[in-house]
Amino acid sequence: MSGATLRPISEEDESFLINVYGVARAAELALVQWNDAQKAAFITGQFLAQRDHYQKHFPGAECSIVMVDDQPAGRFYVYRGQDEIRILDLTLLPEYRSRGAASGLVETLLAEAAQSNRRVRVYVETFNPSAAFFERRGFVKTEDDGINYLMIWSPSSEV
Repeated sequence: MSGATLRPISEEDESFLINVYGVARAAELALVQWNDAQKAAFITGQFLAQRDHYQKHFPGAECSIVMVDDQPAGRFYVYRGQDEIRILDLTLLPEYRSRGAASGLVETLLAEAAQSNRRVRVYVETFNPSAAFFERRGFVKTEDDGINYLMIWSPSSEV
């Protein structure tokens, strides 16, 4: 399955987006001794802080809901700068992973970047298995701060 489509985010999507964000943070939250209410409050607060950060630092970013078989399956946030494209976030719910949705979205973005001769950058947490996903598509780890890898794809062989 690679027929993922994108649609713009609307105000009605906030609870879905908080859920997607929570799924992305589930491994971390499994390590803390918080009750469900504390975890929910943390996830909501962190989601809102991240959203505000993206709006402030990446104005005009394309923030989309990933749709698979007409069902909301995740989120894809992309900022298109003059010299590079940044993948701010690509998160799919577990039931939609390993079905080609992310591959199709990223490959389309790489084709756009190649056409416009722009690099693509993404930060991936060091424990996140998606680092291998990006490496298979030609991204190179250029920085490791102990928490995140900065991964860059370049239309040329130089990064």
